[in-house]
Order: sequence, then C-alpha cells, then structure tokens
Amino acid sequence: MTEHETSVSPRSRGVAFTLAVIGGVFGLHRFYTGKRESGIWMCVTVGGLGIWYLYDVIIVAAGEFRDAEGRRVTRWEIAEDPTGAPAEWRVDALEERIRSLEAEAGELAERLDFAERLLAKQREKDRLPHG
Repeated sequence: MTEHETSVSPRSRGVAFTLAVIGGVFGLHRFYTGKRESGIWMCVTVGGLGIWYLYDVIIVAAGEFRDAEGRRVTRWEIAEDPTGAPAEWRVDALEERIRSLEAEAGELAERLDFAERLLAKQREKDRLPHG
C-alpha cells in the first residue's frame, strides 16, 4: 500500500454521506470529494439508474469511499476551518449570515405583498364599468 492509500481525507464522511443520500443520484458527494468527472457521469446517468447511487451510499457509510487523491473519507466530523478561526467565531459568522438572510427574505416578502396589492387594485379597476 502506498502512503496516500492509508492516509485519511480531510473531507467529512458525514457531509459526504448526507450529500450521497440527498443528492447522490446527481453525484453531489463526488463533487464534494473532488471527483468531478465521475460526479458529472453520475449526474448524466442519474446515479447509474440508481445502482451506482446505492453502491456509493453503502461505500460512504462503510468508510471505504475515497477522495480524488485516493485517501479514505473516514472522519465523521468536519475539518477545522483553514483560516484557523475559533469555532465560536465561525458560529457567530453563521448566525450573522442567517440574520442577514432572514432580513432579505422579509424584505422580499414585503415587496411581493406590495406587488400583489398593486395587481389586485389593477384587476379591480379593470372590472369596474366605465362611465
């Protein structure tokens, strides 16, 4: 065995498994682990008509799936942030992004409500008899 065959991938098996279950027929777990070409083939063949998809789900769950460099994807946890930021900072940043998304969603909902009221007003105006 060579060194890269025994080494462990920095990719998370938990993330790969979740992607394999949810979007495995489209090869999402293969894109995540750097296997772009086979990910494209999975997407084109819809997971090998389901057979390739099921095989990959089992292999990922068993911890035998390998990334693009041939390293086994075995760790369930997510690797540390490459920037070295403490976990609290990453959680704070995520919370801030979620708050920002909530604010944007609220603003979009208000705009949609306004547009619906304008359309309803125009429809009502078109139904009234002229004169």
